[in-house]
Amino acid sequence: MNASPPNPKELSALLRLLDDDTPEVRSGVTHRLAEFGGDLSEFLPEAAPTLGDSEKTILAEILKPARRNTLRDEWLTPSFGPAALGGDWDLFESHLRLLSDFLHDGVSIRQPLSDALDLLAEEATEAGCTTGDSLRIWLFESGRLGPNKNHYYDPRNSDLAWCIAEGLSNPIGLGMIFMLLGQRLELEVEGISFPGHFLCRIFEDGTPLIVDCYDKGKVHSQEVLTEPSNELSSEQVLALEGTVDLGTVLVRVLNNLIDAFQRGGQTSDAELITEMRNSMTKK
Repeated sequence: MNASPPNPKELSALLRLLDDDTPEVRSGVTHRLAEFGGDLSEFLPEAAPTLGDSEKTILAEILKPARRNTLRDEWLTPSFGPAALGGDWDLFESHLRLLSDFLHDGVSIRQPLSDALDLLAEEATEAGCTTGDSLRIWLFESGRLGPNKNHYYDPRNSDLAWCIAEGLSNPIGLGMIFMLLGQRLELEVEGISFPGHFLCRIFEDGTPLIVDCYDKGKVHSQEVLTEPSNELSSEQVLALEGTVDLGTVLVRVLNNLIDAFQRGGQTSDAELITEMRNSMTKK
């Protein structure tokens, strides 16, 4: 349910009270701000152009419950488990957009996920990306997107709008952006749910190539990787030779988020995402 946009004058008045620790004032301000929904970023430049960092932190916490409610209310779960998502890219992206909106602080200005992907796709087109390999080079070899090695377990790695803006993510975040751009540009980019890592597959003259987006888009021959001399497990070989469905990718994202929140001591957030994950996996 969409909240009504705030009146700029009222919002400005409420924001001036953020530092007031009086219980009655804090309760009233919190209640009223929460009625505006979980994201006030587009209204803040006019209502509070000089909002300080401490006030932004307080505001972000006030807005978080509304974003939690939106995620829970708008999460659409396919029946019969994650495989039922099939090749529904619109539903897949819709789920990722909900996660992105939930993970956003509701304060900082940034593009919504779909807009960010559209713009990135336009840039890729202008750069001449007409094959999966040229898109790989433009995204990863060039450094446009790279590994978030310093904060591998940061929950924001699952917020693809943040990842695009910052140019950083974990393996599955980078892989999903690659896949979503490939879908927009009608290029063949597949996901591979490799144990302990996430990879992608592209094709060059019909030959399957494995792309490690987290390693600057490094390319490996699928045929060479699966040779017996590499001593991969049967599970690893099956993963490299198969293609993961979108529902399974989404469940893996949710598992990563649960782990990230648990590592950060964010128990309530971990429990919420567990709800989303369980709704995806129950048969």
